[in-house]
Amino acid sequence: MNDDVLREWVHVSYAENSQMTETYGFVGSQGTVNLEGVLLRPRRGKNETVYLMMHPSSTLQLLPLPSGLAEAGTSVLCMGSRYARNDSALIFEKVVLDLGACVRYAKEQLGFKHVILLGWSGGGALSLLYQAQAEHPTITATPAGDPIDLAAAKLLPADGLILEAAHRSRARCLSEWIDPSVLDDADPDVRDSRLDLYSPELPVRPPYPKDWLESYRAAQLARVRRITARVQETLELLRKRGGNERERGFVTHRTMADPRFLDGAIEPNGRPIGSCYMGVPETANNGPVGLARFSTLRSWLSQWSIDHSHADGETCAEKISVPLLAIEHGADDAVPQPDVGLMYRACASADKTFHCLQGASHYFKGQPQHMQRSLDLIRDWSQTRGW
Repeated sequence: MNDDVLREWVHVSYAENSQMTETYGFVGSQGTVNLEGVLLRPRRGKNETVYLMMHPSSTLQLLPLPSGLAEAGTSVLCMGSRYARNDSALIFEKVVLDLGACVRYAKEQLGFKHVILLGWSGGGALSLLYQAQAEHPTITATPAGDPIDLAAAKLLPADGLILEAAHRSRARCLSEWIDPSVLDDADPDVRDSRLDLYSPELPVRPPYPKDWLESYRAAQLARVRRITARVQETLELLRKRGGNERERGFVTHRTMADPRFLDGAIEPNGRPIGSCYMGVPETANNGPVGLARFSTLRSWLSQWSIDHSHADGETCAEKISVPLLAIEHGADDAVPQPDVGLMYRACASADKTFHCLQGASHYFKGQPQHMQRSLDLIRDWSQTRGW
């Protein structure tokens, strides 16, 4: 650990009355939302700028990039949302409020003049949703219809935004990764072998024929929408019953079956073929941390439904005006290759910059040279804008 970098525990809290307890323990069940994070800052000198990182459901302070930025002389605030390490009940609109509390804390309590959102991976769509709502608030309810007024929250806009190794949305990822061979979500062993990516009976092999791939993608979307329809029906059933039962949890099996994992000809980049960021794709397909494995009804609509989630990075990018730096990792084994470029092109800002780090994997594992290039890009971009 570098002695030139100070690491300080940060606690951000704010009042919120929830209709039900959705996070375990003290985090948000006593009328107060409690958020934890780490401020990394150089021991010497004083910074007026901080890079703020938040992921909807993960913590980011152990990634190599925050430490690298701090060692290079800049401050980084890594904050967890209320759903850190457990996204089963995650409501994106509430994560926006969490991020808003952290932006305000960075400016008003920590005294930073400039706050730059650094959206890594799933933090990209979150940062774009936050900035879009800070500049042009429109959301007054969650996709399940529960009231949540982001205009009344008076979100402070960030001064700039960085996307690095970021995908467009969790819902888009799910719609392209979910296993379409599942015919009965109550019994994942009832499958269509013509669409079972990992079955020896699959009638095609990579490179997959265009017509088969189109039918596969259509079946993926159809399965997501079947689950969404069941979620909506269950919510309506609970509402009609009255009483105090408001939510249910459920399991979605087999959600890691993107043909891109096995076919390098689909949207090619330098990613390894036959693996993914979770390891062996067939194992991850039904593993415990697969995408959307455990979810509540409301959470499904907010973060996994392609037709309902507000957290679509490409759409949100059309509403932001602050400077944007977009960095694609050229060998990303987690983020679909087109996503960073699509969000960059959609961004409404007149000041936007795009770079691709050829050969860089998602986490820079064993790639200090690529991480250094990223640090240089961020430093130069920031200094040019007086940050």
